[in-house]
Amino acid sequence: MTPRTRKTLEFVLDNLVWFMLIVVLALFSALIPNYFQIGIFTNIIEASSVLGVMSIGLALVIIAGHMDLSVESVAALSAMAVGILFCSAGIGLGITLSPEWLMIPASLLVACAIGALIGLFNGFLVVKLKMSAFIITLASFIWVRGLVLAVSGGRSAQDLAPAIRWFAIERFLGIPLSAWIAIACFLIFSVMMSKTPFGRHLVMIGGNETAAYRAGIRVTRNLIIAFVMAGAIAGLAGWLLAVRTSGATANLGIGLLFNAFAAVVIGGVSLKGGVGALPGVYAGVLLLSSINTAINLMGLPANYTQVIHGFLVLAAVLLDTFKQRLRQRLA
Repeated sequence: MTPRTRKTLEFVLDNLVWFMLIVVLALFSALIPNYFQIGIFTNIIEASSVLGVMSIGLALVIIAGHMDLSVESVAALSAMAVGILFCSAGIGLGITLSPEWLMIPASLLVACAIGALIGLFNGFLVVKLKMSAFIITLASFIWVRGLVLAVSGGRSAQDLAPAIRWFAIERFLGIPLSAWIAIACFLIFSVMMSKTPFGRHLVMIGGNETAAYRAGIRVTRNLIIAFVMAGAIAGLAGWLLAVRTSGATANLGIGLLFNAFAAVVIGGVSLKGGVGALPGVYAGVLLLSSINTAINLMGLPANYTQVIHGFLVLAAVLLDTFKQRLRQRLA
């Protein structure tokens, strides 16, 4: 095999999910009436904003060799907190600040701080006390969702303050600002993972934690930071949920965890840790959103969405095994 052929194959393997996205969009555009239009593509990007942001935090922890099942409930609690404080109907307290734009950083700070605190709690138990990340974050998934029900009493908060709701209404280049926030997050965290020592250390820790420790990397500190960041990013996803729905309900965001896992796996992140890149995760999110949009346009029952997502995850795992074997041959 020539070096040029080897380089081409490695490029295709690294960006396989993007090629899958292009093929799927081309097929849907050719086979489904009214699919190929700017409005549909804009809707795909907009619909993927909350899932995309949540997938970033989940991917960081998985790349570092651990797992965080609490991100969905953390997002729900953050959204409910923003709803209770800044909504004017339902259980909302209708708090206003002067000038009104101060409500934007204040609500963001509340949402991200709640997520970061829960992430710190998870990280401390998992990293310091050496407890199972699966069990700890599963417990957090349950008790945080229970907390959402407890503080809301099963009721909803409605009519979010217009200054915050503005992000879901205003558009730039035809795309809502909330979707641009998701795109900006992917750009920022992609640069962080590929260009900073912290990002590279997370990959090394996920690949071999013992080797990373012996190489002088501060494993404990970096892992706790990863959990805190995952929680804070989940809080941001909750803020976007509140913005998109103009409030919060007790069952807000249910099912997002499994879709986030699907996007991360389809995007090429290995559940064993140490492998994966955030641009691929964003392609996975867009792929899921494209399929959901196609199902809606075809008028298929929503239950088919779960079936297709399940087969996609299975296909992604099989594909990942194939890619690993091919990489070993190329090495």
